[in-house]
Amino acid sequence: MHGHGTDHHPRIPHASRLERARVLLVGAGGLGCPASLTLAQAGVGHLTLADPDRVDVTNLPRQLWHRTEDVGRNKAESAVAGLARAFPDLGTEALTERVDASNAEGLFRAHDAVIDATDGVATKFFLSDVAVLTGVPLVYGGVLRMQGQAMRVDPGGPCLRCLYEAPPPADAVPTCAQAGVLGSLAGLVGAVQALLALELLSGAARAGRGEATLHVLDAVSLLGRRTRVTRAPDCEGCRVTAIPEYPESPEACAT
Repeated sequence: MHGHGTDHHPRIPHASRLERARVLLVGAGGLGCPASLTLAQAGVGHLTLADPDRVDVTNLPRQLWHRTEDVGRNKAESAVAGLARAFPDLGTEALTERVDASNAEGLFRAHDAVIDATDGVATKFFLSDVAVLTGVPLVYGGVLRMQGQAMRVDPGGPCLRCLYEAPPPADAVPTCAQAGVLGSLAGLVGAVQALLALELLSGAARAGRGEATLHVLDAVSLLGRRTRVTRAPDCEGCRVTAIPEYPESPEACAT
């Protein structure tokens, strides 16, 4: 793995822009771990990881920063420790609290991009609303069974509600225990999320205003497809003017 010295990543365009970039990862599990690895390897200067949960032994097969001795430790702290071992010059911060209505706006505005690495469907809509309000780009991602998705929510572009309108009923999406999560697919989706953020941070993004690309990854066929997403007329999510309420009810797993 590469460190963050002065001679790193000479072939990456606009490497100095990446060194100055600050990225917030909401979630330090199946998506957040691989996304943070990819961002660090690319030379992003600062990563903030936020997660109130603790490492469980069942997390270890697919959440690469956590080790056996980290079981019971806060996930954000464990992941930041792993990043520090691999990238000693990387700027990091661990937030052991959830990103909710009390702190979301400030956290978004303190970063150049946000990675949605959460496992709650309603939380993903909440983060999309905050991205629209603050104008800070958000990279949505989710994994369920053998399919994964990723899409960047850019200022002026379609939000998650343009794609799905509203979260499904609580009993419509199975839990991780019910549906299962393929660890390698979560790793792939997390890496794709990081690449979508890097495309933006490096200045390489060329998406047309008012549209975005949904990347769908199928682990059965090992094929991916892209779907063009446009802003939905009269989308409530695109007209957010205040921080929405944080979903308090138990949520199904999407990663």
